[in-house]
Amino acid sequence: MDARKEGLPRKPRFSAQPRVGLGLLPFFLACAVYLLVQNSTDQPSWVSALLKILPILYLAGFLGTVFPCGGYRSLLQGALLCSAVGDACLVWPEAFLYGMAAFGLAHLLYLRAFGLTPLKPGLLLPLLLVSSLYFGLLHPHVPPHMVWPLLAYSIVLVAMLWRGLARGGSAHWGALLFVLSDTVLAWNTFTHRVPHGHLLVMTTYYSAQMLITLSAFQNPRLKSH
Repeated sequence: MDARKEGLPRKPRFSAQPRVGLGLLPFFLACAVYLLVQNSTDQPSWVSALLKILPILYLAGFLGTVFPCGGYRSLLQGALLCSAVGDACLVWPEAFLYGMAAFGLAHLLYLRAFGLTPLKPGLLLPLLLVSSLYFGLLHPHVPPHMVWPLLAYSIVLVAMLWRGLARGGSAHWGALLFVLSDTVLAWNTFTHRVPHGHLLVMTTYYSAQMLITLSAFQNPRLKSH
């Protein structure tokens, strides 16, 4: 199968692993700085917003330096930039809906990037069942004006997870960690605080974005049922 015709990333012709590992060091440093600073203050500010989005912006720029062109890379970069907007919005509770909309757009871009090959429809039903149960648990605690936006976001998130699992590789684990992060965030926001919840949300979130970014260096597994 021709990866170019399928809109899938091609495997680099050289061994990029050492370059990738070294290139991610600033990302890990930016994550550590944000988590350390955030633990010392809970006050929303533009400084905390900037520190929060720096790791994501770095991943977007990093993709551009390693893969100067390509549809898959461009979609990932777009998703990362939308995620950065969402991250900044979520610093302020009153901007939660705007943040959710930005992340919804990011998931749509990831969904487009992951594609529909292989389809693996058998994965979708269990994901819908589990997500429906979880949404049912959240629903009594969600403000009425947020029920429909949250439902729409949940559907897009599940679709992204389905395609990430079907794609395989690091996208598989990245999609799973993204959903875990959002699951804890939703519980923290609408029900009650999880111990060290913010740390759990952000570590799984940053890991998810990194793993999805790394999928640009891999050929997806094209096995079907």
